[in-house]
Amino acid sequence: MELFLSRFHFPVTALGPGQRLGIWLQGCSIRCPGCISVDTWATGRGRTTLLEVVDATSEWLAQADGVTISGGEPFDQPDALFQLLRELRKRSTADILVFTGRALEMLPEFATSQGLIDVLMTDPYRADLPQRLALRGSDNQRLHLLTELGKQRFGSFARERTADDDRLDVGFDADGTAWMTGIPKRDALPKLLTILQAAGHEARGTFDERPPPQRAEG
Repeated sequence: MELFLSRFHFPVTALGPGQRLGIWLQGCSIRCPGCISVDTWATGRGRTTLLEVVDATSEWLAQADGVTISGGEPFDQPDALFQLLRELRKRSTADILVFTGRALEMLPEFATSQGLIDVLMTDPYRADLPQRLALRGSDNQRLHLLTELGKQRFGSFARERTADDDRLDVGFDADGTAWMTGIPKRDALPKLLTILQAAGHEARGTFDERPPPQRAEG
C-alpha cells in the first residue's frame, strides 16, 4: 500500500512517555496558521509503501515503549493510516498515540472503535489561544484516552504544562538539516534561531517568516 512519509525517528522522548518511535506522515490539508511543521504540509512528497516503513522501523519498534504518529495530518491518508496501525498492533504491545488537527467527531470509525489507537490528541492548533496544558500546542486541543493502556500511560498528561514538558529532541537528516520534535513554547524556536544566527550559524526554520540574514560581501 502507498504511503506518504515525512520521516521517522527513534528514540523520541518529547511526545509522550518513555522512548518512542516517532512516525510523521507527509501532507496536511488543515494547515493551521502558526504551525511549526510547515515542511510536512506539501502533498506528493515522501512517496513510499507501508511495507517499507514497517520493515525500516521494525528494529526500533521492538525497543519502543510507545509509538507517536503525527504529521502533517495522519487522517489525510486514512487507508494507509489504518493499515499502519494494524501492522503496529500485530508487531508490538507498545502504546500508540496519534496527533490530528481534526475534531474527534470528524474522524473515521476505526480511530476509536477497534482498539488500534490508545490515545488521540485532536483539534487544530490555535495560535490565538493559550498554551497552558501538557502535550498540547494550544489549550483547545483535546486528549482522548481510548484504552486501558492509554489511561495508564497518559492519564498523567491531563494537567497543566510544567518545565519538564519544555524539552525537545533534535535529529539530523543526511544532508545535515536539523529538525526538532516536541511541543515547544511559542517563543522558544524563534529565540533559538536568533541565538544561532547571532553566533554566525546559518539557521532557519520552516515556521520563520523573517527574511534570510544578509551575507557580508568580500
